Amino acid sequence: MERIDRLTSVPFVEETALMLSSLPPIVLLSLYVSGLALISATVIGLPLGAGLALRPVPGQRFIVLLIYTGMGLPPVVVGLAVYMLLSRSGPLGGLNWLFTPAAMITAQTIIALPLVIGLTMTAVEAVDPALRLQVRALGATPAQVMGAVLHEARTGVMAAIVAAFGGIISEVGAVMLVGGNIAGKTRVLTTAIVLETRQGDFELALALGGVLLGLAFVSNFLLLRLGRLAGR
Repeated sequence: MERIDRLTSVPFVEETALMLSSLPPIVLLSLYVSGLALISATVIGLPLGAGLALRPVPGQRFIVLLIYTGMGLPPVVVGLAVYMLLSRSGPLGGLNWLFTPAAMITAQTIIALPLVIGLTMTAVEAVDPALRLQVRALGATPAQVMGAVLHEARTGVMAAIVAAFGGIISEVGAVMLVGGNIAGKTRVLTTAIVLETRQGDFELALALGGVLLGLAFVSNFLLLRLGRLAGR
């Protein structure tokens, strides 16, 4: 009876209506932040991962160790590092990015980058080395060789991108630190869930969690579909 009274109370109904009215901007900001972070990590990470697999460099083992360590790096540590860099006393404080979407994108890019590099490197290493020799024999440039190998390893590459997206769309610690969870400015789905849970609105928090799961499902479906179309 107490739960029913709470659900039908005027303050709760008003608060729920307010949250639902602000939901579209929260969803759009979540997609904007995670989408740009994923694009940045992909543009940087794919060539680096493929390059490490195709052309070993001095200190390769140490670099790979750093990449694998980064794949398991706690997001809150990344958030702390970005916060210190962007704070007023930090080396990048002049950018005034702290508590803005730009800071959130920076943190999520750093989180996603090791995943893209490491999984891309593994996928490229699994490609038959004979393909590289064949493409080079046909007069291909190094960039063309890399493109051909990445196309052959497209399933693993797409898995790397999907894994990176899953890691950042559900991330909360880093974006909370550098974004501040400001309503209408830096509040995304994960930080909104934390806020509603702390306030005791578990029903609304669960509803937001369902929206987040649905968003992740649809986004991953589209990414996989895009990968299949690109492979034809």
